[in-house]
Amino acid sequence: MSGHLALVGGGEFTEGCTFDAALLEASGGDEVLIVPTAAAYEHPARLVERAVGWFDRLGAKATGLDLLARPDALKADVVDALAASRFTYLVGGSPLHLRAVVKDTPAWEALVAAWKDGGVLAGSSAGAMVMCDPMVDPRGGAFTLGLGLLPGVAVIPAHDHWSEDAAHRTRQMSPPSLVLAGIDERTALIRRPDGSWHTEGAGEVVVFVGGAPADLSALPA
Repeated sequence: MSGHLALVGGGEFTEGCTFDAALLEASGGDEVLIVPTAAAYEHPARLVERAVGWFDRLGAKATGLDLLARPDALKADVVDALAASRFTYLVGGSPLHLRAVVKDTPAWEALVAAWKDGGVLAGSSAGAMVMCDPMVDPRGGAFTLGLGLLPGVAVIPAHDHWSEDAAHRTRQMSPPSLVLAGIDERTALIRRPDGSWHTEGAGEVVVFVGGAPADLSALPA
C-alpha cells in the first residue's frame, strides 16, 4: 500500500504549514529529503536552507538532494537516496523543468517506489502539479503532460493568488472527467494510505469536475 501523498499549494516551509508535523510522524522517522529540482534556476540552496530551519523546529533533519539537471537523475547516489527516503519533498519552481529532468529516469522510478512502499511524498506548487496528468501549464493555464502519479487529476497551486479570469479559463478547458483541485498557499490536499483525502493548513482547497464545483469525494481513491 502506498504512503501518504501531500499536494501543497505553495509557500512551503513557512508558518501555517501545520501539516508537515503530521507528515513527519506518518513517515515514522526524523529525516526529510528535499528535492529542489523545480527551483534549479531560482536559488535552490535558499529553499533547502529554509527547509532545514523549518524541519529543525519540528525535531527533524532536512537534507537537500543534488538533483538539478537531467544527468543528476541518472546518478547512483541520487537514485539510492530517493529509494531509501521515507519522506521526500519536491519544492516549488518550474514544473516544466522538473518534468524534463526526472521523466523516465531511475530517479523518478526510485521516488515512486519509495512512496508505494509506504513512504511519505509531498510536492509543493510545481512539485504538486507535475505529479498529476494532465498538468496545468503555467504558461497559460491550459493542460499539458504530467508525470502521471495521479492520472485524471490536475492542480492549480496558489489558488488564492490566481486571478478569477485565469482560474475560470482553466476550468473552461477542463475535460469532462478531469478532477481539478485549486489549492491555496500553505495548504495541503493529502491522500492517506487508505485512499481517503483531507485538507490541512492555512487556506482552502476547492475541487471541480469538468469545470463544475465538486468536493473531495470526487478525488480518486
